[in-house]
Amino acid sequence: MSRLYRFARPVLFALDPERAHALSLEALKRGLFKRHDLPLDARLRVDVAGLHFPNPLGLAAGYDKNAEAPDALLRLGFGFVEIGTVTPQPQEGNERPRIFRLAESFAVINRLGFNNEGHADVAERLEGRRRRGGIVGVNIGANKDTSDRIGDYVAGIHRFLPLSSYLTVNISSPNTPGLRDLQKGSALDELLEHAVAARDGAAAIQAEDRRPLFVKVAPDLSRAEIEAIAETALRRKVDGLIVSNTTLSRQGVEGRRFADETGGLSGRPLFSRSTYALAAFRRALGPDFPLIGAGGVESARTALGKMEAGADLVQLYTSLIYGGPELPIRVLKGMIRYLDKTGSDSIRQIRDTKVDEILARDPPLGWEVQRA
Repeated sequence: MSRLYRFARPVLFALDPERAHALSLEALKRGLFKRHDLPLDARLRVDVAGLHFPNPLGLAAGYDKNAEAPDALLRLGFGFVEIGTVTPQPQEGNERPRIFRLAESFAVINRLGFNNEGHADVAERLEGRRRRGGIVGVNIGANKDTSDRIGDYVAGIHRFLPLSSYLTVNISSPNTPGLRDLQKGSALDELLEHAVAARDGAAAIQAEDRRPLFVKVAPDLSRAEIEAIAETALRRKVDGLIVSNTTLSRQGVEGRRFADETGGLSGRPLFSRSTYALAAFRRALGPDFPLIGAGGVESARTALGKMEAGADLVQLYTSLIYGGPELPIRVLKGMIRYLDKTGSDSIRQIRDTKVDEILARDPPLGWEVQRA
């Protein structure tokens, strides 16, 4: 942990979590946290969906909702950064307080509700960095009060296709009523049909390259639901899935302060549930479909665990709160030590090596009864 963050963390943790988050983002924008000794190792490079990632570690959506500091975040060592979730119109989100630290569990519960500044302001910021390097994805969502959720996603695709490295359709936040219903049956099929058509149409009209289109799903899915989503994703030819968003389960934090707050749980307690879901998706989708593993990544070991479960890339967010801005460098250095120890030529060699082992274990508590 950097000396500056070691000093700042008690101060930040004494503040309301949302205020502390805003201050950490401001510190990044002002350059107070800078990259040190960034590991550059060709063995960490990963090619996914036509994109060339310098390393497989990304920052998940939610930290930089409004594209205020994507380049500063890339300089921390991330191989890619995902901004958002962004909705067509600005919205305040749910009432405060709406973020709760479960520090003893290295976890967070949030019920933010897609608070963001809207397409226009975020697009203006991304336009300002358009010719810079680095992989920056845009996570898009629907406004809470919209009468046309599919239309909101289509609008996001058209607005951000020329400004992003990839697009993520977020249908798995538990904090927008009814949003997770879009993961199911004909609703998912219709959404993906329109999303893929919008992406292809926008690329042709705007004379832009065809951007990868990912879909972010929940961990609170049964095996039957996972298989149905996998079938639809393959048929509609999306470019990958992000597994997963936050969970409605409270397994691992029972009895803790704030555990009864409504919202999605992220951080260390999510690792087992999200990794099991990841392995189940890899089994259902086969070896060629890109998967990004998220949920409980806090170290090189947990990042490698996601890859063993089927992930091509991994993302973290909550652990950055507890580990500080040098966490990405520590994770990457740990990955390099693993490659040195095993004599591996590429980090990709670990992928899928424990899918069968993970699925042979007892599933997380409530797996077949928990519903998104």
